[in-house]
Amino acid sequence: MDASVLPDSLDVPPEHALLVVDMRNYSQLPEAKMAPIRADLDDIILNTVFPHSGLDDPRSREGAYRDTGDGAICVVPARDTARLVDPLLGHLNAALSRYDQSRLRGGSAIWVRVSVHVGPLSLPDHRGDAINEACRLVDSQAVRQAMTAATKHGAYVAAVLSGPVFDRTVHAGRTPHLQQTHFLTAVARVEGKSFEQPCQLHVPGMAAETLQGYVTERPPAADAVPADPPPAPAGSGTTMQFLGSMKDTNVIGSVGTYYHNSPGR
Repeated sequence: MDASVLPDSLDVPPEHALLVVDMRNYSQLPEAKMAPIRADLDDIILNTVFPHSGLDDPRSREGAYRDTGDGAICVVPARDTARLVDPLLGHLNAALSRYDQSRLRGGSAIWVRVSVHVGPLSLPDHRGDAINEACRLVDSQAVRQAMTAATKHGAYVAAVLSGPVFDRTVHAGRTPHLQQTHFLTAVARVEGKSFEQPCQLHVPGMAAETLQGYVTERPPAADAVPADPPPAPAGSGTTMQFLGSMKDTNVIGSVGTYYHNSPGR
C-alpha cells in the first residue's frame, strides 16, 4: 500500500457506536447445539432486531461485524448510538422471549449480556480502545449480576451502557421509551483486569429499584454533610503582629489578641 494513504498515527479514528453481545452459559451447551443456537442468535439480531430498530445490517460494511464465538460485535455509525439503546434493547428482549416460547422441547433459551459504547475506532482492523472497553463492559461483574436478576424476573437481556452512551442518549432525551429512572448506576469492573468505569445497567421490564437488590458493584454512597470541625486547642490561634499603630476599629474589633510594637520600644 502507498505510504501516502496510510493513516497517520496521530490521527484520531472516526467515532463509531458498538454493540457487544455475549450469550449466557454458551460454553455449557452440548457441542451439537452450539452452532444452531449461534445461528439463531444471529438471525434474531441481524434479520429481526436491527431492521425493527431502524438500523442497517452491520455486515454491509467491511469490518463492522465480528463473530466472537459466544456472541458478536456490531459496529454502527455514531449517529445511531441512541437506536442501540432504544428501541433495540426492548426489541431484543421481546424477540428472545418469543424464541423461548416457540422453541422445541429440548431446545435452549437464549439470554444475553449486552454492552453499548461509543468511541474512536478504526475499521476494518478494529484498532482503538473503544472495542476493548466495550468488551470489558460486557464481561464486567456488574452486568453479570444484572443478568442474574434478568433470569429470575423473566427477562432475557441485561444491558450495560458506558457513561458517554448514557449521557448522549438517555440523559440527552434521545430514548423516547426509556428514562433515567429505568437505569441503575453501577461501576464496571473485571476480575484480573485493571479496568474500572462508571456505567448504567438496564434490564427491560425491570424497575431500577428491583435491579438494585442484585447489584453490589455500586459507586460509593455520597458522603453525609460533614460535621462541624472540632474546636481548636487553646493557645493554638494565630498570633498577629502589627508594626505600627492600629486605627481601623473594624480590624481591632475582630482581633482577639495582638501585639502593638510602637516605635522606640
